[in-house]
Amino acid sequence: MTDFLEGALPEDDERRFIEHLAECSGCEHYLDQFRRTIATTGELTPDNISPDARQQLLSAFRDWRLQ
Repeated sequence: MTDFLEGALPEDDERRFIEHLAECSGCEHYLDQFRRTIATTGELTPDNISPDARQQLLSAFRDWRLQ
């Protein structure tokens, strides 16, 4: 998802991804959630996030693992 949104997929992979989205409403919905989250949160940089918020984010994701 992120590579697609960032325009980082190779052309063939992007084409297959778009074809998949046309067939898979679950992935289309998931992509829409990504887009809405990005639009809502904007771009976080070290300069525009408070130290408290940074710590909360680091704590929330510190033990997160892909399953």
